[in-house]
Amino acid sequence: MREKFYRFMQGRYGNDQLNRFLMILVIVSLVLSMIGLRPLYFVGILSLVFSYYRMLSKNYNKRRAENAVYLRYEYKVKQFWATWKRDMSQRKTHHIYKCPSCKQKIRIPRGKGKIEIRCPKCGQTFIKRS
Repeated sequence: MREKFYRFMQGRYGNDQLNRFLMILVIVSLVLSMIGLRPLYFVGILSLVFSYYRMLSKNYNKRRAENAVYLRYEYKVKQFWATWKRDMSQRKTHHIYKCPSCKQKIRIPRGKGKIEIRCPKCGQTFIKRS
């Protein structure tokens, strides 16, 4: 039986990061649909169908391109949360301001009073309270 399955899957795309995400989406949406959010049931079923379609597909190039797009979005989200987490951990000791001209983030220690800040990127100076 196992050998028949291996032969069936030869030449097919299989599983990747996007499929794993879709399976997690399936589980979450089906659990939430049991709580009472009925429209999520259809989201879960559609995600499941799309996941199996991708898994059994023989079009490698298209599935790789879909996975690459997903990985780019996943990287952006991870970077956003890492930056947010870093900024939140430094809130007690530093202020984080944005330069009014180039929007560069500048980290200033707290407790220095009113100071003139010079942007390292564009050279613009502005006054803020630390």
